[in-house]
Amino acid sequence: MVMEGVFDLLFGRDARKFIKRKDSDAGETGRALEELRSSLFNELRTSEGAKRQQQRFCGPTVAMTFNFMVSVGIILANKMVMGKVGFSYPIFLTLIHYSIAWILLAIFKSLSLLPVSPPLKSTPFSSLFFLGFVMSFSTGLANVSLKHNSVGFYQMAKISVTPTIVLAEFILFKKRISFNKVLALVVVSLGVAVATVTDMEFNLFGACAALAWIIPSAVNKILWSDLQQKSNWTSLALMWKTTPITIFFLLALMPWLDPPGVLFFQWDIHNTSAILISALLGFLLQWSGALVLGATSATSHVVLGQFKTCVLLLGGYLIFASDPGVSSICGAVAALCGMSVYTSLNLQEAKEAAIKVLKQNSIPSKPKADIGSKEESSDVRSTTTENV
Repeated sequence: MVMEGVFDLLFGRDARKFIKRKDSDAGETGRALEELRSSLFNELRTSEGAKRQQQRFCGPTVAMTFNFMVSVGIILANKMVMGKVGFSYPIFLTLIHYSIAWILLAIFKSLSLLPVSPPLKSTPFSSLFFLGFVMSFSTGLANVSLKHNSVGFYQMAKISVTPTIVLAEFILFKKRISFNKVLALVVVSLGVAVATVTDMEFNLFGACAALAWIIPSAVNKILWSDLQQKSNWTSLALMWKTTPITIFFLLALMPWLDPPGVLFFQWDIHNTSAILISALLGFLLQWSGALVLGATSATSHVVLGQFKTCVLLLGGYLIFASDPGVSSICGAVAALCGMSVYTSLNLQEAKEAAIKVLKQNSIPSKPKADIGSKEESSDVRSTTTENV
C-alpha cells in the first residue's frame, strides 16, 4: 500500500492504469502468439495440414524466387570448390551434399519441425525407393557430365530433358500439353541452345554419362512433382524418406565414377569450409527445387533452370560488360520471350481451371427440407390411396 501511494504521488493514478492496460495487452498478445504456435504445431502433426501450410507459405512465386537465389549462390560455391579448392570428386561431393542434408533433416525431426509423412498405405515403399535410386543417378551423373564435358555439351544434355519429360509424362500419366505450349518450349530450347552452346567438346566417357543422365533427371522431376501434388507429401518429408536411399546408391557409384585419391585430399580449414558451404547451399537447392516441383510441374522446373541460365548470361553482359557475342544475346532474348509465353499460358490454364471449379461449386443443390417435404407428401398420398 505504501509503494502504491508513493507511485501514485510520483506518476499519478492514470499511469498505473496505463501500465495495467499495457500488461493486459501484452498478455493477450502472448496468448495469441501461443495459440498461433500451437495451431501451426498441430498442422504439422498431419500430412494434410503440413501440405496446406506448404501451399500457403510457399506458392509458385515464392518457391521459384527461393530456387533462383540459391542456384546463383551454389554456382559460385561449386566454382570455388571445383576450381580454387581443386576438389575433383563429383560423386563424393554429391554424397557430402546429401549427407549434410540428412543430418539437417534429422535435427529438424528432433526439434519436431519436420512435417509428418503420409501413411505408407497411400505411397508404397517401392515408389520412395525408386525415387531415391533415381535421385542418386540424376545428381551424380550431372556432376560427372559437367566435369568430363564442355559447358556447351552439358547444356545440350540439359535441353534434352525438356522433350524427355513431355514424352515420359504422356507415357506414364497420359498427360497432354497444348500445341501453343509445345511451340513455346521449342522456342525456349532453341534460344538456350544458341545462347549457351558455343563448344561441343566431349569424350566418350563424358558423352555416355550425359546420355545416361537425361532419363533419370526427367523421371526424378516427374516423381517429385507427382508425389507432392497427389499424395499429400511435403518437400521436407519426402526428402527425409528418400535421402538415405540416395546416399546408399551414391556410395555404390563412388568407386566406379570418381577418380582415386579422395583420402589424400588436403582437408584443411579453408577447403573443408568451402565444401561445407557448398553442401549447405546444396541442401537449400534441393529443398527449393522440391518446393518448385510441388507447386508447379516438372516442365516448369526445367524452364526455370533455363531462365536462370539466360538471366546469368544477360546479367554478365549488362552489369559486368562481358561479351558473349551477338548470337548468344539474341538466343537468350528469344528464350526469355518463349518463357514469357509459356508462363502466360500456364497462368491462363490455372485461371480457367479455377473458374471451372467455382462454377461447379456454385451449382445450386436441392435443399434437404424440400426433399423431406416431398417425401412426406408422397407418403400422405400413398396412405390416402391405401385408405381409399
